[in-house]
Amino acid sequence: MIHQSPAFSFILRLSCPDQPGWLGRISSVIGEVDGLIGSVAVVGVHEDVITRDMVISATNEEHVKKIVERVQAIDGVSAISMTDRTFAMHRGGKIEVRSRIPVKDRDDLSMAYTPGVARVCRAIAEDPDAAFSLTIRRNTVAVVSDGTAVLGLGNIGPRAAMPVMEGKAILFKEFGGVNAFPICLEANGVDAIVETCTRLAPTFGGINLEDIASPNCFEIERQLTEQVDIPVFHDDQHGTAIVVLAALRNAFKVTGKEITNVRTVISGAGAAGVAIAKLLQSAGMRQIVLCDRRGAIHRERDQKTTAVKQWIAENTNPENVKGSLGDAVRGADVFIGVSGPNVLSVDDVRRMASKAIVFAMANPDPEIDPDLARPCAAVVATGRSDYPNQINNVLCFPGLFRGLLAVQSRRVTEPMKTAAAAAIANVISDDELKPDYIIPSVFDRRVGVAVAQAVARVAVETGVARHSPQEADVLWPS
Repeated sequence: MIHQSPAFSFILRLSCPDQPGWLGRISSVIGEVDGLIGSVAVVGVHEDVITRDMVISATNEEHVKKIVERVQAIDGVSAISMTDRTFAMHRGGKIEVRSRIPVKDRDDLSMAYTPGVARVCRAIAEDPDAAFSLTIRRNTVAVVSDGTAVLGLGNIGPRAAMPVMEGKAILFKEFGGVNAFPICLEANGVDAIVETCTRLAPTFGGINLEDIASPNCFEIERQLTEQVDIPVFHDDQHGTAIVVLAALRNAFKVTGKEITNVRTVISGAGAAGVAIAKLLQSAGMRQIVLCDRRGAIHRERDQKTTAVKQWIAENTNPENVKGSLGDAVRGADVFIGVSGPNVLSVDDVRRMASKAIVFAMANPDPEIDPDLARPCAAVVATGRSDYPNQINNVLCFPGLFRGLLAVQSRRVTEPMKTAAAAAIANVISDDELKPDYIIPSVFDRRVGVAVAQAVARVAVETGVARHSPQEADVLWPS
């Protein structure tokens, strides 16, 4: 099925005779090869030749090439240039650092820098926690990656990971009012990353670990949580798990199922899959089966296993389900995919329990085409923005860190995660719930506020907050 995406949109500048019918002819050719025209703008007219910019969306890079070739083949049409809109957005980087205060005269300079700044330095030396109110530490998060597990691209290294971390920083600011800075490390193994982050910790109010491969990500988060006095959160694990739990809460309302009675199959036994399983268990789910490339993980499987796989074998799959992913999903109520494209078939979905729930979240290509799954399942969700029910971590991490920073929390706790999931789910009222609306839009500004308030409240209640701010501090950091 053709599904055009803004991720593969481009601006095609072309010229043709300034006469009736030419624009329609060009548009028809683009439509014949499934290009989606977004807008058309006149650039100029000269000697009966008109030049236009056409914004066109495609499905992938090959599709872009095909559209351009077909337009170029039209007699009388000249393709002048093609601009990839996604690459144009990233040129020069997507973020910058700006001053919050003006320095317009000697008075400003004396207070912002020497000699006045020395007074503030001495105040922090006497009370190190004063850095949370007197420096950027109050509202700044480090987004740390080693580039070993970037999106669905795998181990592409720290330099290639930078565009993702920049994007993460934008989302922190846009949806949580949190300043974030990308830090991509040329580091080998757990010790190097832990040491680097520990040394950087005095600059930041929190650390968001991102796109670090399993199993290192588990140990890095564990050690950092023990060694630094600020919250450490691996978003690929816990952010995903929180939003999945939020979506499932509402999906169960739509289907009339109960979390304690369903059987769930998770495709993908890495960081996200394990975190989802743990959070669902803490929420009351009993029947969970995790599958990796070899199929269901069970207690009798003969393999040299990692500590993570051993935990899975010992703590999930109580009925000791065996076989392939297809075998595991037979009769299951819920499928959660955090693995790779096209691992689930339409027949697999048909063999699930009635009113099946399918979360196919691999990006950019899901475990099953949502358009194929939808006729066979009661609720379908993906990780993509161009389908309904997007399971997107941006629903969680900006508000979560907003709440953590507002109360100067020392760590992230399990009760905070379940509170964040409930806050996300409750943004949608029961009257609004329907199969294609079980999770709020990432642009719903109520979400970040609700999550921040819930997390801040739990941080104070569980004793990990340094102070209890007014509600306004949670919503409007200054």
